[in-house]
Amino acid sequence: MKRLSLNGPWQVEQIDGSVVAPATVPGCVHTDLLSAGLLADPFYRDDERAAQWVGEAAWRYRRTFDAPADFLQARRVLLHCAGLDTLAAITLNGQPVGETDNMFRTWEFDVKALLRPGENEIEIRFASALKYGQARLRERYIHSWSTEDHKLPGGNWVRKEQCNFGWDWGPQLVTCVIWRAIELLAFEQARLDDVYIRQTHHAESVTITCHVAAELAKPGPLHAHMTVSHNDAPIGEATVSLDQGRGAVEFAIPDPKLWWPRDLGEQPLYTVTVTLLDAGGAPLDSWTRRMGLRTLRLIRQPDAWGESFHFEVNGVPFFAKGANWIPADVFQNQVDAGRYRTLLEGAAAAHMNMLRVWGGGIYEEDMFYDLCDELGI
Repeated sequence: MKRLSLNGPWQVEQIDGSVVAPATVPGCVHTDLLSAGLLADPFYRDDERAAQWVGEAAWRYRRTFDAPADFLQARRVLLHCAGLDTLAAITLNGQPVGETDNMFRTWEFDVKALLRPGENEIEIRFASALKYGQARLRERYIHSWSTEDHKLPGGNWVRKEQCNFGWDWGPQLVTCVIWRAIELLAFEQARLDDVYIRQTHHAESVTITCHVAAELAKPGPLHAHMTVSHNDAPIGEATVSLDQGRGAVEFAIPDPKLWWPRDLGEQPLYTVTVTLLDAGGAPLDSWTRRMGLRTLRLIRQPDAWGESFHFEVNGVPFFAKGANWIPADVFQNQVDAGRYRTLLEGAAAAHMNMLRVWGGGIYEEDMFYDLCDELGI
């Protein structure tokens, strides 16, 4: 697998050409305009109202990049967009690539035929999600789960972060941008498409099973090799041959160190790496995750009031205590690993052991869950 990042400096322009500014990807149109001095701080006094034109406008992001000739010789070359916010139309060297309508999912497009060695230009146009939603709302009304005083109408017609349209705790700032990484991927034979881990707990061991799916660019024997380590010390490994790109590889961990919620025990984490190999054992792609070994069950029991419930971890009942997690910032590009750590360490210091990721925000970043694993949440 070869990767060519398209992150970094871009240019943002209002579609009518009235506003042009340098941009940073991943990013946000509001923070790009703030950095260029073209937008007043929407958190100061009532400047939120003066910023509404940003969400009502359509925007264009573009940049040029160099594509090496050997990169383009691969059998498959994909444009990988980890997050586009939200109604986007992509062109490459003036040719249409595709359109998107969902902020939360990853989008990929085959662009091998559109690329050329040397300089290329990519452009992504973002339509106003606010205007789109309001137009659909006029066609058919859908009730909004927030009062009209707090939320701009129409957002519930769009697969987009709902608090962008306002909430009782947050401002009405409808964003658009390339909000997660964007890159070109090139591969000749195959790549990992999905890895799903299951744990099976026994009396004195835990079996880790990795279900592997590979995307094939051409036929040929493939193997999946799994390694397991703890504190950088190897625990074991296993390899399996894949059948049409699919298979399951497993390894039993003897005397496992179990993961516990905060204040109930330690939080040991194991590192699992899966490497896709060709017939000669050369690596084609890899995948790595940290994980805790534990069971978690929801126990529901009838009682005098109808039904009660509680959670058990590793067979031990515990009192779940925590909070509702909303997005850490209106502009997600301003939330880095340090800020996640500060907030989650604060939750842990308050003896929280569970967080509910609120449904009006985003599907949280991997680093959020990784830190929760570290902190016993």
